[in-house]
Amino acid sequence: MTIQDIRRFLVLGSGTLGLRVGLQAALSGFETVLYDHQSEAFSRAQKTQQSILKHLIRNGRLSQKEADVALARMTYTTDPVAAAAAADFVNESVFEDLTVKKQVWAQFGKLCPARTLFTTNTSYLLPSQFADDTGRPELFCAFHFHDVFHANVVDIMPHAGTAPWVCELLIEMGRRLSQTPVLVSQESPGYIFNAMLMALIGAAGSLVTTGVASIEDVDRSWMGNFKMESGPFGILDTIGLDTAWHVTSHQKDARSQRFATYLKTFVDAGKLGVKSGEGFYRYPNPDFSKAGFIEKKY
Repeated sequence: MTIQDIRRFLVLGSGTLGLRVGLQAALSGFETVLYDHQSEAFSRAQKTQQSILKHLIRNGRLSQKEADVALARMTYTTDPVAAAAAADFVNESVFEDLTVKKQVWAQFGKLCPARTLFTTNTSYLLPSQFADDTGRPELFCAFHFHDVFHANVVDIMPHAGTAPWVCELLIEMGRRLSQTPVLVSQESPGYIFNAMLMALIGAAGSLVTTGVASIEDVDRSWMGNFKMESGPFGILDTIGLDTAWHVTSHQKDARSQRFATYLKTFVDAGKLGVKSGEGFYRYPNPDFSKAGFIEKKY
């Protein structure tokens, strides 16, 4: 398979990353199918996609005509058979749960054409953990996006059984999707950036759960020293507290478990971060974005 052979791009899951990957695929010229098992997920996805396009147009990165053409390439479906038909390339962005991913890949491994290239957008699971469930492990590789439109890096991480040519094609695909491809030579949880990010998040979580400092002061320290627009907890709100909880809850060390328990109180209250309107901060105007946050008077 070459990049020229890929015409139909299927995204499994229309959540935070799936909707963005799908939109970028359509903007890059691919006929794009966004699959989700819940039809109500599409209204949220389409609303977010429209917002992204308006932002790109407003900033001169896209014309209205280009946006309209891209949207015309998008198809949304809850029918797995229709979604899989004629798919050349699949990127999976379903819930970060091994059992769920195994089930999804077992299903689409049977439905997709034999030629279809399979990729997963998993954040912390390893592709080898569910490669065999696809039925074609040699055509399976991690292809992990970050923000897509702002943090436009894509990680390419094969498992031991991935055919060597797949990584070469994915590097080309990454560039086609306006991303910076980064090759992770061997399987590693969290790839490169996420491994570094979780070290930061873990330290921040420990400072709060052990009573060393408040959420605001942890963020204030980071923002003030590095002149950043947000701190660790603002970043967590962007990632999604449910995603962060899922990752930390699978870590065995006491520090991670303590932070996972803390995160779960927010998740149980429906406070998932930016996507729910509230997490550690309230959105769309979080306190850390307001004048005077760093210079708070005690």
